[in-house]
Amino acid sequence: MSAPASAIPGPRRLLRRLRDVMAAPGTAQSRLNQVVLVIAADMVAEVCSIYVRRAGDVLELFATEGLNPEAVHKTRLRVGEGLVGHIAAQASALSLSDAQSHPDFAYRPETGEEIYHSLMGVPILRSGRVVGVLVVQNRTRRNYAEEELEALQTVAMVLAELIGAGDLVNPSEFLEAEGNATLPQRAEGVRLADGVAMGIAVLHRQAIEVRQLVAEDPEVEAERLAEALERLRASVDRMLARPDIAIGGEHREVLETYRMFAHDRGWISKINDAIRNGLTAEAAVKRTLDDMRVRLNASGDPYLRERVLDLEDIAGRLLGLLNGEPEPQTRELPDDMVVVARAMGPAELLDYDRTRLRGLVLEEGSATAHVAIVARALDIPVLGRVDGALSRITPGDPVIVDADNNQLIIRPGEDVVDAVQLTLAARAERKAAFAALRHMPSITRDDVRVNLLMNAGLLADMGMLAESGAEGIGLYRTELFFMVRSQIPDVAAQADLYARVLDQSGEKPVYFRTLDVGSDKQLPYFNHRPEENPAMGWRSLRLTLDRPAMLRRQVRALLMASAGRQLNIMFPMVAEVAEFDAARRLVQMEVARARRQQQRLPSQVRVGTMLEVPALAWQLKPLLERVDFISVGSNDLLQFFFACDRGNPELADRYDLLSPAVLGFLRNLVDACARADVELSLCGEMASRPLEAMALIGLGFRRMSMPAGAIGPVKAMVRSLDRGHLASYMATLLDLPDHSVRDRLMAFAHDHGIAI
Repeated sequence: MSAPASAIPGPRRLLRRLRDVMAAPGTAQSRLNQVVLVIAADMVAEVCSIYVRRAGDVLELFATEGLNPEAVHKTRLRVGEGLVGHIAAQASALSLSDAQSHPDFAYRPETGEEIYHSLMGVPILRSGRVVGVLVVQNRTRRNYAEEELEALQTVAMVLAELIGAGDLVNPSEFLEAEGNATLPQRAEGVRLADGVAMGIAVLHRQAIEVRQLVAEDPEVEAERLAEALERLRASVDRMLARPDIAIGGEHREVLETYRMFAHDRGWISKINDAIRNGLTAEAAVKRTLDDMRVRLNASGDPYLRERVLDLEDIAGRLLGLLNGEPEPQTRELPDDMVVVARAMGPAELLDYDRTRLRGLVLEEGSATAHVAIVARALDIPVLGRVDGALSRITPGDPVIVDADNNQLIIRPGEDVVDAVQLTLAARAERKAAFAALRHMPSITRDDVRVNLLMNAGLLADMGMLAESGAEGIGLYRTELFFMVRSQIPDVAAQADLYARVLDQSGEKPVYFRTLDVGSDKQLPYFNHRPEENPAMGWRSLRLTLDRPAMLRRQVRALLMASAGRQLNIMFPMVAEVAEFDAARRLVQMEVARARRQQQRLPSQVRVGTMLEVPALAWQLKPLLERVDFISVGSNDLLQFFFACDRGNPELADRYDLLSPAVLGFLRNLVDACARADVELSLCGEMASRPLEAMALIGLGFRRMSMPAGAIGPVKAMVRSLDRGHLASYMATLLDLPDHSVRDRLMAFAHDHGIAI
């Protein structure tokens, strides 16, 4: 026997009444007219209004009970205008006992709402987008209860499906005109993972369709959810057991974080609360996803915003299981496919056959997004932040992902396809030629040895050490391990990572740069204050000297990991010798602590600095007496050298690395290090390009660190070069007043048969 209506909790009672309205015959507009009557009566509200979002970010009054009916389809507000527009703009609920005193209140005389004082409104959300606003109002100054707000949010979810069906507003109204869709198009993006790929577009649209919203029996729905969660957890465990994931690395780390959602009690508790309020298990998952998506996207924390993708991924899997699909639905896919998505979680990427997946295009995404980290580990080119990719690409379109040049080519013409095929073939040939050089020494034609090392920041990068022929890791960026985690890694976790890096490097040296965060690299669990000039602000060694426990824990982990092996520690962003001394003292304190605890120490502890701040170059004498090595960080150094923000596109080509001023500065540094017998190297973009690397060799550099892919081209240049002739020529360039000597060096290379 069913419970009497008066005994049913508010949200469930209201949902049942709405279900009857939705099931009744009639148009979508007539049902909307009935909905406002039911809500007003059930919530004892004198006004209930529904606004629907139209093209151009306009909110149109579609139905009302209590306001002037003549205002329907006439009253319109911009998103952000008035209290209704405020709710839409913020995608958050509003509850006011005196609405007219709110600064965003906007009076519309045609509605007759001037006599209503209190207001409660909620956004109508569909797939994370505000598609409307639901509002109730009362004449008295009423403080709405939390249960009433919960009921209104639940009703908004039902309305989202009614609006999304397309009977009220034509969905094509929101599609931007793209002209002739068959013509080739180019789109700009941001490189998230290196490479070039060509294939057939496959649109990755995770449709979350919930057909039944109202539950007949909440207990049955709770049982269905529990069963689906168990199957979900088992499927995630199987994914983590895959051979390409089980070996470990940061890509496994991010999937372990992803797995946490499947066990997160807070998330599951919210779903169960929604079920108790009368929703089906599917509707409860979707409702909870919409709520959390809005809260996380509104956060100023970039880590939390990235976790929306993981949440959408796992919620979609859970919905599939609730709908009876044991695993994500498989599709007939082309042999060479490029997947296009708004956003994607890491597990979704692994659903695609790796042998056929050529590239990935995202409308959103960042280099630290979990899917980007997994893609890099699997060597899949990724282009992110491609505006309108899903609306511009039709399934089956041929596309070219040129991540190296930050561009996407849609429906390329035959000439472009032919050119890209030639490029891919040439890249394959060059890669094979460089692979043939892998075991050959990096020696100039006049027998000068040049050590070529590799930059790395992920455990997955270590596989490139042998493949590239690098002679070691000249820069290991430790901060990436901190950035992909939801909390600061403890000493044991850090030590495990560093030990695995050293294990994979074998006898080759590794230079660990201590934590380099701040500026454009923020930790998700660290409170960074906004700065006007973050690149010159509280970052890198400045931050860790102010938080010495962070640096000491990292050094402790490095000492543990390096037991019996050489340890090279490199401090970033050192501006004065006093900072280096302070950091080195912390290292000495940790070495003394390890000795007291009879811990096995490294065979040798070498401590050096990066030279990125020009001021340090005017303290070379005391610095060279203290350091074991110096590594020039060319990216930041040249930014500060020219007072030129390297992230500003207006200044991107303003200054040249190959200016006489830069070359003269570096030559003085080479001479000073040679006199003091201190090891000198350079890491950064300047070492990764053959022409610039040639100039460095001419100045006297004998050690350079670069991305793995640059080692082959640079080694080919080294082996075709006569260093003596180059050095003599470069001595004539250092005092020139020119903006750049790039053209002169290029001509020299061509004249002397140097492979540039």
